[in-house]
Amino acid sequence: MARHIEADGIRVLSTPSMVGFIEETCRVFWDHVLPEGYTTVGVRVDVHHIRPAVLGSELEVRATALHADEKRVLFWVEVWSGRLLIGYALHERAIVEKAAFAARVKSLIAGSAGG
Repeated sequence: MARHIEADGIRVLSTPSMVGFIEETCRVFWDHVLPEGYTTVGVRVDVHHIRPAVLGSELEVRATALHADEKRVLFWVEVWSGRLLIGYALHERAIVEKAAFAARVKSLIAGSAGG
């Protein structure tokens, strides 16, 4: 994943890196709401990266839960660099039981090992 893009010696935050910050912020935010043994996984991100942020600048990621039920959480997220909005997104996460999710992933890995 590209952490930055460089143009004329200026390095700026890449969109994939911004999406990573959005996902991690929402996961950590909602993990505090869930019972032990549960977490969330990202299933959709509709991101708009509207301004550059110089690599190394301090960012603030603000997340608000718009809707939640027993299976999904939908967030509105804004990414700020100082007083400048650099991006925003709708981000949806699925609520999963950690052990069951890990078992499904292991099964997928085992199934793809032969092919």
